[in-house]
Amino acid sequence: MTHKLHILTLNNISHQGLSRLPHAHYAVGKHVEQPDAILVRSLDMHAMDIPASVKAIGRAGAGTNNIPVAAMSKRGVPVFNAPGANANAVKELVLAALLIGARNLVPALKFVSALPPDAADFDTRVEDGKKEYAGIELPHRTLGIVGLGAIGGLVAETALKLGMKVIGFDPEITVDAAWRLPSGVRKANSIEDLLKHADFVTLHLPLVTATRGLINEARLAVMKPDAVLLNFARDAIVDETAVVGALHAQRLKAYLCDFPSPRLAGVPGVIATPHLGASTAEAEENCAVMVVDQLREFLEHGNIANAVNFPNVEMARESAHRIGIANANVPNMLGQISTSMAMAGLNIHNMVNKSRGEMAYTLVDVDSPVEQKVVDALAAIYGVLSVRSIPARAE
Repeated sequence: MTHKLHILTLNNISHQGLSRLPHAHYAVGKHVEQPDAILVRSLDMHAMDIPASVKAIGRAGAGTNNIPVAAMSKRGVPVFNAPGANANAVKELVLAALLIGARNLVPALKFVSALPPDAADFDTRVEDGKKEYAGIELPHRTLGIVGLGAIGGLVAETALKLGMKVIGFDPEITVDAAWRLPSGVRKANSIEDLLKHADFVTLHLPLVTATRGLINEARLAVMKPDAVLLNFARDAIVDETAVVGALHAQRLKAYLCDFPSPRLAGVPGVIATPHLGASTAEAEENCAVMVVDQLREFLEHGNIANAVNFPNVEMARESAHRIGIANANVPNMLGQISTSMAMAGLNIHNMVNKSRGEMAYTLVDVDSPVEQKVVDALAAIYGVLSVRSIPARAE
């Protein structure tokens, strides 16, 4: 790396993360021009004119629905996130919501705050009113967890320690997540099976086409009428209109979520926090550090970890000269890439190729410098989305 790489920040990013970008090699800020990469938290980028210079986007958090991932994939631009970095923060908020739902804490607090402090019968009113807010205890109650990734696994572990029974459902669970899952979690055969048996249901899923409106009128009808629904994942996973209808019909006790909306405002049984899931100093630092490290590893060495649209690829450097190629996952791409390099007189020292769905990514170490005309020739191959020459950085 002979010149500074420019990193555009679209939100305030934790100093702990930005400090991992050495000033000698990076220019970082909200007003940098021709950025090589973008760091973002919650700002919606869908209407943004993303410069052609951008080689990667890093989301200091888990969800990436504020980023035009599909459009970036067509440009061969990886979108990194920080899965699990805010898991403990969300787990703690879910635990608080469980206790709030079990012990009716919010209406009880409102009751006390509304008492006139100068009333002569203050103590009597307290004693007379408290019976309206009697709750239940968590041990032996059943918690249903839909989505058993990093956050769902931590919630399951905590609930078991509290003496709860835990059932889970996640048809997309990874092998690593399954290994981390406590043995006390019982597997549900379907979402309906989970909803039918749970006293509390908590959602921990990404928002994708298959999960949009997942909890709808039909599935709410399966739940126990005194059940509590918790959503600290994404708002659109739940059909708000159906939830409001279930609450009014007393087919659902409460809905606790992190997503206030006009439709939910003032509805009895709704308790909404203002997007507090990852709003801790620790979570913001963890997310920033994780995504900055991933972004830097990609920019400096072409390695990829935790990109939502690319395969994970890691190759130790064995040469000062490296090429990174993103391409459509179609036959004969490696053959064409190798042929193009051979015609340019480049000797391949080491190569790794991985694919993920329609996307493939190749790292190649070669024995001599890569001229721009070689990069242009590779980029001209039909199906190649992006090409980078990644020389070793001078320390």
